[in-house]
Amino acid sequence: MNLVQQLRRINYRELLATVEPDDDVQEHRIRLLERNIGLPLRVAMILMLLYCLFNWVVVKERDFALQIVLRSFLVYVVLNVGAGSLLLGMNQVPLKVIRGLVFAMAIADMAMFSMLTLITGGGDSPIYWVMLVLVVRNAVAVPVAVPQIVLNLLVASCYLVASLVDVSLSRMEYLKGLLVDPPASTESCLVRTLLLLLMAACCYGVQVLLDRQRRAEAEAREFVIRQEQLRSAGRLAAEIAHQIKNPLGIINNAAFTLQRNVKEGKGTITQQIQIIREEVERSDRIITELMGYAQLTEGKVEKLSVTEELDRAIDRVFPAAAKFDVEIQRDYAAALPALLIQRNNLNEIFANVLQNAREAMSGRGRIQVGARHGADHSVVVTITDTGPGIPKELQEKIFEPYYTTREKGSGLGLAIVKHNTEMYGGRVRVESEPAKGTTFTLEFPARATMKLRR
Repeated sequence: MNLVQQLRRINYRELLATVEPDDDVQEHRIRLLERNIGLPLRVAMILMLLYCLFNWVVVKERDFALQIVLRSFLVYVVLNVGAGSLLLGMNQVPLKVIRGLVFAMAIADMAMFSMLTLITGGGDSPIYWVMLVLVVRNAVAVPVAVPQIVLNLLVASCYLVASLVDVSLSRMEYLKGLLVDPPASTESCLVRTLLLLLMAACCYGVQVLLDRQRRAEAEAREFVIRQEQLRSAGRLAAEIAHQIKNPLGIINNAAFTLQRNVKEGKGTITQQIQIIREEVERSDRIITELMGYAQLTEGKVEKLSVTEELDRAIDRVFPAAAKFDVEIQRDYAAALPALLIQRNNLNEIFANVLQNAREAMSGRGRIQVGARHGADHSVVVTITDTGPGIPKELQEKIFEPYYTTREKGSGLGLAIVKHNTEMYGGRVRVESEPAKGTTFTLEFPARATMKLRR
């Protein structure tokens, strides 16, 4: 594969994508940057601009432009007073409102400094360096990709427009003989505009790198936490299974010996001993299934694709060779987050629910499998069958160990589903009506359990 083909295979959208920080992180950024640092700087800047604007020495005769800027500046001061009041009391204001306020003030700053650029030299104005600072500030205060990119593109566009307007006015004044020197070319402002765009791209690139590092650290913490939880649960389950399985083995051996010794005796004795052996074998089978809990430590937590594991479970429960008369409908959302979970655990969850649906429909019907985004970066999986449904009074019991309505069922399939789902911080619920089918909804958290605290 050559370099061109490799470049084409890269998913640039995923490569440059960022995840919106948690509300705690955004609130901390706004509190630090906009309130603790930004408000004192705004007060100093407004006082300085107030002094300069009312004592301005305008190189070019553009009194009308200066008057427009003065009026706009008064509006800008009023907006800053209102925004400062909200930021000082941000503990009592919803974060959504504060985020909108920060975005609006970024636009107000951009508009104000664009006007100042127009009356202080256009493309060569020293205000240009403030524009560069605005780009950096937007990248920090507005971490969401689309609003940040829009703001920084507007900064570059406003600077370019102000510079081009300045050049046009200078040419008009030169033609009228008001200026001795010809106006400067637009090359300088174009270069500076490209530098603004480059700065915006660099800021976003740094944000992508920092976001990837933050996610990697969060996933590493999650791996450690979940792996330790699995080890603890596995050790406990293994000890319980071992303590129960050994006596059952002894009883089984004793029953076998007793059956052999009384083989020529009364049939009732042999029959009772056979019942004992059957019950022991049944108990042993149940314990063996329970030992699936004890195998938690044999695997490792992986970063798994929900859709791939769903397809794998469907192939396992409905193998092509079996030719079940079941229609499988898939509805997967795009760009679902990966789950940090053991592959065996996730596969057992999906396989048990699908097998329960298959048996409920007696191998004939339709199953709808869906996966979508949930709240707080979770993944929601729904599995709906067209079976006879579950009576309302039994819906809470189906997740209890050993409870089953089938003759050969162990009553552990859905209990394992509930256990494995809740073990990873998820939850499972069932919705069903008689003769209308059943829907199992599985919700898995995809984000780390540890949250940043102030």
